[in-house]
Amino acid sequence: MPQITVEYSAELAGAFDRRGFALALHRAVSPLVSSEVAAFKTRFRQIEESVIGEGAPAAMVHVRVGLLSGRPAELKQEVGRTVVGLASEHLKPVEGLPTQVTLEVYDMDREQYRQLES
Repeated sequence: MPQITVEYSAELAGAFDRRGFALALHRAVSPLVSSEVAAFKTRFRQIEESVIGEGAPAAMVHVRVGLLSGRPAELKQEVGRTVVGLASEHLKPVEGLPTQVTLEVYDMDREQYRQLES
C-alpha cells in the first residue's frame, strides 16, 4: 500500500544505494504503518538538472511517501524521521557537493486508491 517516489540528483547515481535504501525502508516502515513489506512500492527518478538556492553546486534526494489517509500526525513524523535517517545511511558523501535530503509524507485517499492484481 505505501507508495514511495524517490527523486535524486544525477550526480548521486554512484553514491546512492537505491536498492539497499528501498529494502531497508520497506522493512523499517512496515511495522510502523501495519502494512506487509510485500505491499510497498518504491520507484526512483533521476533528476538530470536542478537548481538549489542561489545555484551553487549542490545535490538533492527528495522522498515522497504516500500512506492511506487517516494516519495520525505523530505516526507520519515517525515515518519521516525513519526515512530521512535511512536515506542518509545509504548515501555516500560526494566531495565538493553538498547534498540535501528532503521528505514529504502525504495522504492517499482511500476511496481513490485501487490496486489491481493480474
